[in-house]
Parts: sequence; C-alpha cells; structure tokens
Amino acid sequence: MADDRLTTLAGRRVVVTGATNGLGMATARALARAGLRVVLAVRDVELGEQRAREFGGECEVATLDLADLASVRAFADNLEGPIDYLINNAGVFPHQHRTTADGFEMGIGTNFLGPFALTNLLLPRIERQIVSVASDAHRGARLDPDDLDLASARWSPPRAYARSKLAVMLWGLELDRRLRVEGSPVTAMLTTPGWVASNISNKPGLGFAHKVVQSTASAFANDVDAGAQTTLYCLTEPIAPGSYVGVDGLWALRGDPVLFGRSSAACDFDVAGRLWTKAEELTGATWPR
Repeated sequence: MADDRLTTLAGRRVVVTGATNGLGMATARALARAGLRVVLAVRDVELGEQRAREFGGECEVATLDLADLASVRAFADNLEGPIDYLINNAGVFPHQHRTTADGFEMGIGTNFLGPFALTNLLLPRIERQIVSVASDAHRGARLDPDDLDLASARWSPPRAYARSKLAVMLWGLELDRRLRVEGSPVTAMLTTPGWVASNISNKPGLGFAHKVVQSTASAFANDVDAGAQTTLYCLTEPIAPGSYVGVDGLWALRGDPVLFGRSSAACDFDVAGRLWTKAEELTGATWPR
C-alpha cells in the first residue's frame, strides 16, 4: 500500500489544496501522519487549524481561495521556502451557474484556472512533483479554449464539471510535455479517485439529493481514505511522468490504484497547447522557466 511507503518521504514539504474536507483532508492527514511537513492551503483557516490539530505532525495553515486570483497570488507571495510536492486537490461541482471573483464560470475558474495560476506561480520552488486531481467525468466532454465560460453552449452542472476536468487533463498533458522538453527534475501526474463518498454534493438546496448520493455512495464508492490512495500512489510508486492513475474496480467506481487510460480528447496536444495559451492570457500567470 502507498501508505506503508509514505514514511520514506518524512521531512519533505507538501502543499495540499482543499485540505479541510473530503479527499484533501484524507490526503493531508495521511501525509502528516507519515511525517511530511504539510501546508494546508484552505479557504476556511479556522477549520484548517482544527484539522492541523487533528492530524498532528508538522502542519502549517495558509489561506487560499482558488476562485479568486488575488488570493492565489497572495498565497504564492506569502509562502516561503522550497516545496517538494504540490497536490492540486481542491475542486467544486458547480451546482449553480455562477462566476468567480474574476468573472470566470465557477467550474472552470476553480477547478482549472485557479490551480493553473497557482502551479505556475509556485513552480520555481517545486523540486519534485505536481499531482493534479482530475476525474473520469472528463470522458465524453469537449472543450473549446476560446469558450471556457460556455457562452456559446448550454450550461448545466454535469457539463460544466466534466469540461473543467477535461481542462485539468489537457493542462496536465501540456505541463508534462513542457517539463520533459526542459529536462526538469519535476514530474507532473494526474489522478482520478473513482467515485468517492465525499461532501462535494453537500450544497444549499441539494439536501435531499445529497442524502441520496451519500446513501448510494456508501454502497458503491470508495471512502475518502481509499479515494486518496491514487494521489498517494503517485508520490510513492516508480511510475512514468505524465501518468494518469485511477482505480481498478468495476466501472472504475472503487478499488485500488492502477495506471489508467484517458479519453482521446484528453490526448489532444494541439488543444492542450491552445488551452495553455488561453489560461496564461486569462490569469496572467505565465510559464516561469
């Protein structure tokens, strides 16, 4: 198991976004208990401090709201010292058609543009690995880099979420390519945790739906600790840079970590390059190398 090997990484520093609940909480907890120095990058600092006390080990808490580029830049400016690992875990399922502080559609802004900017800003200090949590929801999605806000297409929560995760997949593809071309020691990985019994559907107005999802997930999905294993697997196993790690169970809903295939749309280097260019234009966070 990946957890058994985490102690070999003790003393290294890792930034985990969205570390107060769900997958991020489980990931940060496992890393802290294995002896890594964990930066909990969170919107709710008070809850972050509570989690740090619960996890034990060496944790620091810092404010980060990926739906606000000013917050992303402030986090990068205020965080001192080198980073071994960056885990882009935080994300949202956009249950309403809303925009971020910078006017981006909420799903694409929080799940892709915020992490994109954060990674570029931190990259000069990252020494080992970047792991970005995507989703197999990307399968079947299509993405036009010139219409990230879905201005020319019908908006719906599943469509917006799937497109945002396809954006993460394409970003990971181009990030891996750039790091390889440069001969960087830093590697980039993508993961999907399968279906996880988390609180992502616990939103205002979705009380009944959330209860149904949670009830079904308890029977067919991974719990958050099992879901976090795909991320931890990237840190501990000798897998190729650019890998996509999923789970081995029926319909990829639950199970143990395994190298995974991705959709043909997620392998399009041309679209990935165009998406990168558009993301730099929108965020102002350019390739730092």
